[in-house]
Amino acid sequence: MAVLSDAEVTKALSALPKWKVEDGALTRTIQFPDFPDAVTFVNRLCPEAEKAGHHPDIDIRYNQVKLALVTHDQGGITEKDLEMAKKLDDLQH
Repeated sequence: MAVLSDAEVTKALSALPKWKVEDGALTRTIQFPDFPDAVTFVNRLCPEAEKAGHHPDIDIRYNQVKLALVTHDQGGITEKDLEMAKKLDDLQH
């Protein structure tokens, strides 16, 4: 799977308005009412990540979950990251 160009990532982000590029990865921070809700969301995303064989970096800070997606073995953002970002957006709703 090829690494996407900056232009391709920028174009794809128009369909993923809650995501941005930060330190070479797609990132999104989601705020929840409290810590248990944040952890519940992370627990819901685990099966999707396992099924896809693509695991986000996850940082939980009380009621905030920061997700980062990058295809490490390719050295950048790929279509696989965009697909996972869409799945994670759907899980939040």
